[in-house]
Amino acid sequence: MARRATVKRTTSETSIEVTIDLDGPARSDVKTPIPFLSHMVEQIGRHGGFDLVVRASGDTEIDGHHTTEDLAIVLGRAVSDALGDKKGIRRYGEATLPMDEALLQVALDLSGRTYFVDRLALPKAKVGEFDTELASVFFEGFARGAQCNLHVRKLEGEILHHVIEGAFKALAKALREAVRVEGTEVPSTKGTLSE
Repeated sequence: MARRATVKRTTSETSIEVTIDLDGPARSDVKTPIPFLSHMVEQIGRHGGFDLVVRASGDTEIDGHHTTEDLAIVLGRAVSDALGDKKGIRRYGEATLPMDEALLQVALDLSGRTYFVDRLALPKAKVGEFDTELASVFFEGFARGAQCNLHVRKLEGEILHHVIEGAFKALAKALREAVRVEGTEVPSTKGTLSE
């Protein structure tokens, strides 16, 4: 059965459409008005092993917050929708990933319960047109959309581009592990992975 979903969200601030295939050959086609954000979301497709098509527009003349947050929520929902009842998935995923001087760790549980722990400790700055604080906004939005428990931690790192990119790649690797099919039952003693 195909593990694929398309989710659209349009508000007065943004217009987002995401299509994901969790078993695709890792083709990414990501277009957002924030080049660094596009580059980061491409990492999720490439390093997660997912086909990912993203079309996002928003009120970036104000700033990048609405576009970043809404894209993350929609991407999370697309992952959740593609998983359906979550039968047979591994559920948990973790990745510790080096990128030059930076070392990032992401752990997640596709539990159906939203919780985000942010240990990136990024200073306020810009990478290209991207405000560094939006990295945490993205991860929190993804956790809400996917209804997952997500921990993101910087273990080492000084170069902000490396820290943020390492965190996105670690998310991709952890997510790939969590969605892997390794059985036929819902991996929960409750019999469900929803709130």
